Amino acid sequence: MTYPYHTAYIGMGSNLADPIGQLKDAIHALTTLHGCELIACSSLYASKPMGPQDQPDYVNAVACLKTELKPLTLLKELQQIEQIQGRQRNGQRWGPRTLDLDILLIDQEQINTPELQVPHYGMQSREFVLYPLQEIAPDLQLPCGKLLSELVANCPANGLTAIVAADQVWQPAR
Repeated sequence: MTYPYHTAYIGMGSNLADPIGQLKDAIHALTTLHGCELIACSSLYASKPMGPQDQPDYVNAVACLKTELKPLTLLKELQQIEQIQGRQRNGQRWGPRTLDLDILLIDQEQINTPELQVPHYGMQSREFVLYPLQEIAPDLQLPCGKLLSELVANCPANGLTAIVAADQVWQPAR
């Protein structure tokens, strides 16, 4: 990879069609993205659905990428991974899905376009984002100046449970 690069944190979630397998496949797909290098991946966590409760529980994780890609190009690459893994966008917010990949942060950038909002608009209050993110970036400070550790301290876990250890999900190349 040539430099300069950006550090991007990607939130991942699935609750359909073998969610653990979906996330493992997504993590593998992240390792193959041109202009990107997977740096870290959290454990997999089980969480209750955020929206309608008449759907299966979710499996969530957060990955860290070094990337040369511009934010909108990275977004398009992530959406392609979602589509390959069966994601269907039916307009239902917070509904069940095979795979959801969200750009949470890119460096200390703040982006607000119709296609992309970074930091991700809901990340500061979602346990299924904050806890896995803290696992891989405990000293992180958000662009607004808030420390991740403070956000986690003020965010109840709501039954969030680690179900697959990080080293069982992905191993960095040696």
